[in-house]
Amino acid sequence: MRKTTIAPWLSVRNVEKVLVFYMAAFGADEVYRLEDETGKPVVVHLTIKEADFWIQEDLDSTFESAIQGSVRMILTVENPDLVFQQALSAGAAEVSAVSEEHGWRIGHLIDPFGFHWEIGKPLN
Repeated sequence: MRKTTIAPWLSVRNVEKVLVFYMAAFGADEVYRLEDETGKPVVVHLTIKEADFWIQEDLDSTFESAIQGSVRMILTVENPDLVFQQALSAGAAEVSAVSEEHGWRIGHLIDPFGFHWEIGKPLN
């Protein structure tokens, strides 16, 4: 039986640059790619373990125009300290360091494209 899931779809200005970052920062794997006539990716389906999300080229996109309100990606991993440091090394900016709060070991960062990520795991 297939479970119900929801996968974020992020509109970005440079799919290739975003793809490289997510692979380096979070170990994302490419599941599917749609390319334009020049071979440049315009839509990419990614997965981090079994967590799916999509990125799409949108030349008119800015974080402010793509997001009406607030979006935060929550990436649950076995070793949040390692993944958090990996993301910082790849170019993310720290908002709050990994710590223990509300039953989680979790940290908050912003990727170079303006998207907020919480990297953590439940403590129990």
